[in-house]
Amino acid sequence: MNIKSLLAAASAVLALGVAGQALSKSIQLPPDGVQLKASSLPGYAKAQTNCVACHSAEYMVYQPPNASRPYWDAMVKRMKMVFKAPLDDADMPAIVDYLAKTYGNEQPK
Repeated sequence: MNIKSLLAAASAVLALGVAGQALSKSIQLPPDGVQLKASSLPGYAKAQTNCVACHSAEYMVYQPPNASRPYWDAMVKRMKMVFKAPLDDADMPAIVDYLAKTYGNEQPK
């Protein structure tokens, strides 16, 4: 196959991909089986708004129960920096507080 044929084939594949993206698609996800643990902490409402908008609350449940505050802080920062979660910097300490006290090693015994 020569370069012109290869470029023509690549252009055709690209055009089909772009055309396919223009079609409307929808999926229906199953309901979450796990919900965030309710709390009076301000971070609970912020986690409801921000965290479970992108992933299930199961993510929190499956973290180590002995996870310390720095672990949760690193996870929240990772969600913002790596995965581009739309978190306000001002909300992050409250979310970390909620996670550390509800799912981490600061849970009441």
